[in-house]
Amino acid sequence: MDHSPETIGQVQLRSTVVGPMATNAYLLTDPLTRHQVLVDPGDDPDQLIGLLRQGLARGGLDLVVVTHRHADHIGALAAVVARTSAAVAAGDDDVDAITAETGVPIRRALHHGDRLEVGAIRLEVLALRGHTPGSIALVLEEPMDAEPSRAHLFTGDALFPGGVGSTGGDPSRFAQLYSDVVVRVFDRFDDRTTVRPGHGIATTLGEERPHLRAWRERRW
Repeated sequence: MDHSPETIGQVQLRSTVVGPMATNAYLLTDPLTRHQVLVDPGDDPDQLIGLLRQGLARGGLDLVVVTHRHADHIGALAAVVARTSAAVAAGDDDVDAITAETGVPIRRALHHGDRLEVGAIRLEVLALRGHTPGSIALVLEEPMDAEPSRAHLFTGDALFPGGVGSTGGDPSRFAQLYSDVVVRVFDRFDDRTTVRPGHGIATTLGEERPHLRAWRERRW
């Protein structure tokens, strides 16, 4: 089901849920310059093309960002790129796996701290390693003069309501992901920050922060 657009500064945000794993796909639109960015084309290319057309009548797309290599986040990547000629960006350590799975070349390999600018859409890359080696999150910040200003995080499968993403029971992978999430997310952003995960409903850092110790103790 598609959601009504939410306005974040000059950017419009829309989302839809696709595929058997109920993956969230997010569309960011700059209505002034007519640029669009799609995050995680997991499945159902026709549904995703329909989402693009909700953003702009022409259904154009400039950039696809993949948060990580898993099939439920890239299932429609080849079809969407074929129909839109959009460039693709993904975390550096997942690039080869994504291309091997989809046949789609990744134009930009992303690293922690990188910035993406497409019209008024300005995104910062956070590497949140552990769910996969190249897992990333994206930060969309409201303008500094917004009241109240807050950040919006698109976290893929690295952070959910109730915990970090799966690390396959591997203690070293969990330690890496937990550390990245604490240092790069919770230590930096305030409680108003919205978390929009790869599956399920949105949450805020304020809702999740009291449970960090419990996550560390249970190791998932």
